[in-house]
Amino acid sequence: MDLSPAQSPLSAPGPGAPHVIAIDHLSKRFGHLVAVNDVSLAVDKGTIFGLLGPNGSGKSTLIRMLCGLLVPSAGGAQVLGYDIVRESISIRERIGYVSQKFSLYPDLSAQENLAFFGSIYGLGRRLRARMDAVIQLAGLGPYAKQVAVNLSGGWKQRLALACALIHEPPMVFLDEPTAGIDPVARRQLWDLLFRLAAQGVTLFVTTHYMDEAERCTRVGYIYQGRLLVCGPPNQLKAMAEVTPAGTRWAQVDCASPARALEHLRRVPGVLAATLLGAAVHLRTRKSLTDDMIRDALQQDLGLQSDVRPVAPVLEDVFVTLTQAASQNSPPCEGTS
Repeated sequence: MDLSPAQSPLSAPGPGAPHVIAIDHLSKRFGHLVAVNDVSLAVDKGTIFGLLGPNGSGKSTLIRMLCGLLVPSAGGAQVLGYDIVRESISIRERIGYVSQKFSLYPDLSAQENLAFFGSIYGLGRRLRARMDAVIQLAGLGPYAKQVAVNLSGGWKQRLALACALIHEPPMVFLDEPTAGIDPVARRQLWDLLFRLAAQGVTLFVTTHYMDEAERCTRVGYIYQGRLLVCGPPNQLKAMAEVTPAGTRWAQVDCASPARALEHLRRVPGVLAATLLGAAVHLRTRKSLTDDMIRDALQQDLGLQSDVRPVAPVLEDVFVTLTQAASQNSPPCEGTS
């Protein structure tokens, strides 16, 4: 099981799965500020790669380097086979980009924004057909003539994605595309991303949402500029570091989960506890049985509870890795 960042993706492409992105020991510094620190990874064609990390961990800086907008301080990378420094213009001509902030022209209609970006990419006679195609893909038909500033957050992001797809790029970068939009709009946008991936488009997505990370083909976690781990979500959750020998995960359902959480954190044998939805999510020593947890809540709080073993979730992976990195690694000079 290979969960570590790729050691040298530029010199060792995977058989039968060409790397659309190949990053080789990439770093970026702003004076004494370390934004990206020796990152290596590879992304295959037609996959959805999710990059997660706290605010200031280096996600946006990494994307800007891959898009040819920032020159790295060390290392290198290729996107679609083009070098991010020497061939940055070729990269920008062939990728799509959706930022976390709406960056289109607010005073133009959805249709006019599409026409503008299509003309920038020199679509010429193909422009009309491409506009119709992305309007249909994004479901923008009823809003095509509406001024962009009047669209809701979800429809603005659909329009931004449509503009990013106008020139049929094989690779699309999305920097927290669902930040600030409602859950229904988030799901609808992800449905669009699945359709694109099924058509062979490669997607590189940064997100804070664990449910979105679960939907990715592979996930990388970056902390203080360092890529700590990279792999399919199910394999990340199976890492030995997440469930050390002699420990297990359990879920507690009861009528007062907040009260139960505070009490269980003080019970010997409970190593970690948090709320997930309306349930208490625990990592405990195996010696602390389900019956002992139920008895602790019944005897001390008078709470009836249902306790059952569960698998760790991605949030457990990233919290565990963050805590280990904070304790075992010397602090960075700074990240962005």
